[in-house]
Amino acid sequence: MAAKSAIEWTQSTWNPVRGCTRVSEGCKFCYAERIAARFSGEGLAYEGLAKMTKAGPRWTNKVRLVEDLLDAPLKWKKPQLIFVNSMSDLFHEDVPLDFILRVFETMHKAEQHHFQVLTKRSKQLVKLNNKIQWPKNVWMGVSVENEDYKCRIDDLRETDAHVKFLSLEPLIGELRNLNLTNIDWVIVGGESGPGARTMQEEWVLDIRDQCQQAFVPFFFKQWGGRNKKRQGRELEKKTWDSLPLAYSAVSGQ
Repeated sequence: MAAKSAIEWTQSTWNPVRGCTRVSEGCKFCYAERIAARFSGEGLAYEGLAKMTKAGPRWTNKVRLVEDLLDAPLKWKKPQLIFVNSMSDLFHEDVPLDFILRVFETMHKAEQHHFQVLTKRSKQLVKLNNKIQWPKNVWMGVSVENEDYKCRIDDLRETDAHVKFLSLEPLIGELRNLNLTNIDWVIVGGESGPGARTMQEEWVLDIRDQCQQAFVPFFFKQWGGRNKKRQGRELEKKTWDSLPLAYSAVSGQ
């Protein structure tokens, strides 16, 4: 069985890689790090890939390749949206190219599914782009949390991915004048959990308006905060759940 996900913009998760390291400001309160720290321990699921410190959870700088899960999506017959590596980054520097290519081979074979791959390591993504055979059912995205990391969008545009998307989450600063050329989907979300930084409504509205002007599907995930369920996910009394146009045409959504 696929691991059902509570993430609003996907249906299931697949984690052939576990463990990560912080790379930018958006990683400060990483949900995956908190989960790993909570459930780690001898013989437990995440095998010590994060630990609790006086300053809160910290990654242990260990990345684990989970060979046993490489072929898992081939066994999932029902078509679904699958988020790849919700507990890591496929383009982490410690993930060998050979393993990345094996992940892509599985995604190519599992053509009944659509796979969502998300990275903050856009330079590594560009470096490896020409070595990857890009299946049409793979959506490639980059995370951008504020103006300092808009360069990741340009890197994404250099790739040969058939569907390109942006995860503007956790949004911790405004993002004006986005270049949305050849971008197929935009997700926006606020930070959640202890210590969450506040997202301003005007930031979200500006991004939504930019998407509408560029005819790019817009998905608003959440306001975030310590209790994200209480804050909800309506923007101007409406939910925004658009998906890439190519997927919507195929699925009828």
